[in-house]
Amino acid sequence: MLGILKPFEKVSKSTERTIQLGWFTVLILFWFGFSFSQTHLFPTPGQVLNGFSTLWSEGLVVHIGSSLILCGQAVLWSVFISLIFCYLSPLPILKPIASTISKFRYLPLAGIAFYLSIMINDARTLQVWVLVVFMSTFFITSILSVISGILEEEIELDHARTLGCTRWETLWEVIIKGRADYVIESVRQNLAIVWMMLISVESILAAAGGLGFLIKNSDKLGNQGRVIALQMIILAIGISLDFFLTYARKLIFRFSKI
Repeated sequence: MLGILKPFEKVSKSTERTIQLGWFTVLILFWFGFSFSQTHLFPTPGQVLNGFSTLWSEGLVVHIGSSLILCGQAVLWSVFISLIFCYLSPLPILKPIASTISKFRYLPLAGIAFYLSIMINDARTLQVWVLVVFMSTFFITSILSVISGILEEEIELDHARTLGCTRWETLWEVIIKGRADYVIESVRQNLAIVWMMLISVESILAAAGGLGFLIKNSDKLGNQGRVIALQMIILAIGISLDFFLTYARKLIFRFSKI
């Protein structure tokens, strides 16, 4: 039993579940303790349930669909554009472009939205491209890190040369095909960034709705029960997307070592 207090201790699956259940119980007790206390730090479970009920009656499914469509469009465009720059980065003439784009991840969201709003008039398109640019900077950084590791070790590149591959064939076999599983893993990691930015981005066009619009509107009205309910929904969808991408990667690339 004391093994769970030792670093690097291996525990059984049942022990892991017991630990997770224990922490979940602590979280529930913490919530109940502070929601019914005099300070009312959190809304009560009844207020949260009422929040779920009102959200459902106001068309929650439609708003979830709007957010998922926006997120899906942004991810697809981001992956497509980012992979072009990343896969061509071994070309000396294009490497500075990919490296420069990765540095834009330090630019705040407000700065990205400002420059894009000058070029794009349609609000929905602006929402998509704000997320595309924001995610692409992080996605390119992740893939460039993978490519940099291959170029530094050169083991796989030497194997390809030994097999008589041309430079373009080496790029295809080692960088593109050989690290396809890392692309899904990078999408999984960076998807959290897009999902997290929904609240800010969906406020650009209130008419389109979405979870971000709902949580911002609920916050303005001071309805804490709805805010917590929406946060739970956003978290649950995010965890589900993460699980789906992890499962898809393991299913498609069964021998992946990630």
